[in-house]
Amino acid sequence: MRISRLLALAGLGLLLTACDQVDSAVSQANTATDKASACAQALGLANINPNLNADELAAQAKDKSDRLRELANRVADQNLKQNLFTIADSYVDLEKRKADHLSNLNDWIQRNTGNLANLRSACL
Repeated sequence: MRISRLLALAGLGLLLTACDQVDSAVSQANTATDKASACAQALGLANINPNLNADELAAQAKDKSDRLRELANRVADQNLKQNLFTIADSYVDLEKRKADHLSNLNDWIQRNTGNLANLRSACL
């Protein structure tokens, strides 16, 4: 009789552990962003208005960088994650350029165009 109770308790413990693992996996899946959604969000963030004053452009670049980093932290695909971090870094660079009052943004625009091409490839 004691053995059957011990086995029942052990079985119940295993069942509760399994349920906890399933709940954890479901929770992680719900917080992760799927690739298509991440790509749509990232490409939606890709525009920037270089005609803003330095403070406005720096603020816009910081906001985009922060949002891209948050997005990168929610995706599972490592290639997409890396591309999102690269683009986020490019917005940090833009923020610094405008904060330093550098008016020539041609090299940033060309580099960012390449980054966006890499993002589009990662999204396919």
